[in-house]
Amino acid sequence: MTQTILHKADTRGYANHGWLQSYHSFSFADYYNPKRMGFGALRVINDDTIAPGMGFGTHPHANMEIITIPLKGDLEHRDSMGNGTIIKSGDIQVMSAGTGIQHSEYNPNRDEQTRLLQIWALPNKQGVTTRYEQITLKPEDSHNKLTQILSPNSSDAGTWIHQDAWFYMGNFETPYTMEYILKKSGNGVYIFIISGDIEVEGISLHPSDGIGIWDTEKFAIEIPFSAKILIMEVPMLT
Repeated sequence: MTQTILHKADTRGYANHGWLQSYHSFSFADYYNPKRMGFGALRVINDDTIAPGMGFGTHPHANMEIITIPLKGDLEHRDSMGNGTIIKSGDIQVMSAGTGIQHSEYNPNRDEQTRLLQIWALPNKQGVTTRYEQITLKPEDSHNKLTQILSPNSSDAGTWIHQDAWFYMGNFETPYTMEYILKKSGNGVYIFIISGDIEVEGISLHPSDGIGIWDTEKFAIEIPFSAKILIMEVPMLT
């Protein structure tokens, strides 16, 4: 029988650091909720807004797959592998922290905030070689349809990580109904609503809401007007 868990936007953890406003879907830093330690292989979903000219100083990670999705503004990235680049809305950044990486992320703009989603997924193997990749999505690829942005396969569409996970984004500007069929038996799906409204399993979802679905092979998504959504299929790690 299909199982669901609803995380309304106003139930997320929140931290205001002045230069950073961060909403935590799952336990993170000073926000701890034993009932919200993640969803399967998903460990972190942070909805961050960074003030102009500010950002995260150099800090380390290891044995984590880190996905960054800018939603508004720009983000300047530098890391210990020698990468230095600016990512913006429409780009997807992936780091396999593996054996260890240090990086910084700053908003390079003087007069515009940067909003992004930072997602951490547990890898399916420890101690992998560190890697960095970024891709740019074409707006038409996700217009009124889902586009795959991440998978376990380097030869597949989008980028890839060390986990049996598939991520999709869709920007729907008209009413739409679809059926999502899971890629792998035993996986679950977490949907984050970037904007607009949708309905899943009879549950209405609004901006920044999240819902987890598992113990199913497929489910329907209804978009009554318009919405931008992120779908994350991951192992449930039972």
